This record gives sequence, structure tokens and C-alpha cells, in this order.
Amino acid sequence: MRASVLSAPGVCSVQDVPAPVAAAGEVVVDVERVGVCGTDVEFFTGEMAYLHDGHAHFPMQLGHEWAGTVSAVGDGVDPGWIGRRVMGDTMLGDGTCRRCRRGHQHVCEHRTEVGIRGGRPGALAEQLAVPATSLHALPDSVDAVLGALVEPGGNSWRAAQAADLQPGDRALILGPGTIGLLTAMFAQAAGAEVHLMGRSESSLAFARSIGFTNAWTEDHLPTLPYDAVIDASNAAPLPAKALSLVEPAGRVVYIGLAGSPSEIDTRRLALKDVTAVGILSASPGLDPTIAAYASGAVDPRPLVAATVGLDQVGAVLAGKPLPGAGPGPKIHIDPRL
Repeated sequence: MRASVLSAPGVCSVQDVPAPVAAAGEVVVDVERVGVCGTDVEFFTGEMAYLHDGHAHFPMQLGHEWAGTVSAVGDGVDPGWIGRRVMGDTMLGDGTCRRCRRGHQHVCEHRTEVGIRGGRPGALAEQLAVPATSLHALPDSVDAVLGALVEPGGNSWRAAQAADLQPGDRALILGPGTIGLLTAMFAQAAGAEVHLMGRSESSLAFARSIGFTNAWTEDHLPTLPYDAVIDASNAAPLPAKALSLVEPAGRVVYIGLAGSPSEIDTRRLALKDVTAVGILSASPGLDPTIAAYASGAVDPRPLVAATVGLDQVGAVLAGKPLPGAGPGPKIHIDPRL
């Protein structure tokens, strides 16, 4: 089959590789759509921490935001999965450790991550093999575009939930990228007044174009009480900024990751009686996200700027402009193109 293979930092090509075979407990999925994520870009640049701590190595097959149709099953898997439209959890725990037994497989010390960690190939290919236990069925109202947005949406749903927003609360989201905008959508669906802060006027203009009129640069951010501040950026100073902006007794949620360490003053955290929450993965939020997309409560389709084939993956990872692409922050890959 054809797959996009990252051989070294900055070296990405489409190669013919062996098609996956479903091992016991696994399925093979015909991939229909894959989102390219900031994590993928970190692998492309060589900055991703997993490359330096031994959890990942080149060559690798990226892609963890995906949707497709099950085409084969391995031993022990219900054949009823064949023909079903699905997406899958990225985080695959060992199933035996204390964390997995407590339902926290997404932080299992020995986990693999599809297209990220432990050598498990990702979805930037014509087919993908994953454990049947990781699958989440997609209803007819959730098409391939939405299906490939469930994984980032699950992260964002969790961030909005962690903010504990009530109708009428005011939420500030730092970073109007894919995760920030998805979080804004879930926060808005919860009845909150949503504000966004970013650096790029073009990204803020896009946020306004999809209904988030309260989109500001830091210099123009209004002085208002923010009941929750969610940092969805990759800027090292912003976790501290989030803590300075949140109301006493409010909540700060950290879902963005900077390339260098961020610091907060825990004295301020305690003296303001603030609750701080970190979000790692989408795993506990996948089913609620599918339900929100299926009902139309959240529609993230406008975030997708373009859909291209495997031959364009290297250009996308390198941040090269795509002719005809819209203003949204997300690029999708259709391996069938």
C-alpha cells in the first residue's frame, strides 16, 4: 500500500510498504481522512520529545486523527465490525497496569500511541491496523471530515469540561488554533461568553468569521473578569499569563504545550484559590464529541482549510502554502486521492 513515511527530520516521502494484517484482537481500517496535527509537525522538525527519550524513532508513519471503514478483523474480533465507519483512540494502554485498570489507559506508562509512540504505524496511509477495543463507531450524521476531527475535538471537549463552565460564565481561550477554536465551540455550546486571544491578525479574523466576535490580540484584550482561562497555545509565557488573568476561585486549564518549559507561580495559584487542570489526551472525551457532532451542537467543518493527497504531506508538515486553501487552521489528508 501507499504510505507517507517520515525517514528523518524534514525527510518525508510516499513509499510502498506492506499492507497491515489484523493480528488477534485487531482490525484493519481503510483510511478515508486524516488530520495533520502540531504533534506531527514536531516530529517533522525533530523537536518532539519522544524522539529524544526513546519512545519514538525514525522511520515512522504519522497520523492519529483519522476516520475510515473497517475492512478486515483478526481472531477474536466480532465480524460485525466489518463495513462499519469508525475512528479510533490514539492512546493504547497495556490493559494490565494499575492506571489501565482504573480507566486511565491514556496515561499508561507502557502505552503505545497510534502514529506517535512505541512504533505503532499511524493513519497517513491507505490502511491502518488498530486494536478493536480502540474503535468508536461513527453515526451516519458524522461524515469523514467530522470523524477525523473527533480526536482533536475530544481533547477540546475535555478542556471545556475541565473549565466547569456554567451558562453566563466568561471564558478566555489563549491560542486560536484548531484546539483553541474547538474548545471555544464547546465552551459556547455550554452557554459561556467566549473570548479568544491570539497573536496573528489573520487567525483572529478567521475566528471572528466563524462567530467568535470577541477575538483579541494581547494589547487589545479587554479588562474583564474571566471565570476560566484555557491555554491552548504553544507559547511558554502564556501559562503564567492565564493564571494572572483568571478570576479568584476560577479555573485555569492547560492543554497547549510549549517547546520549552513554562513556569507558574504557585503562590498566586494558592492565594487566588484557583483550580488548575492539565489535559493530555482525547480518550475520555471521544464519545461525547461524537455525540456533539452528530447532534449539530458543534460543527467544526469550517476549520478544515483544504484536503489533499498523501503526496502533499511533506509540504503540509513543512508549513508550505497550499494553492486554493481556505483560512482555517486544519489540513486534512485523503489517502485515496
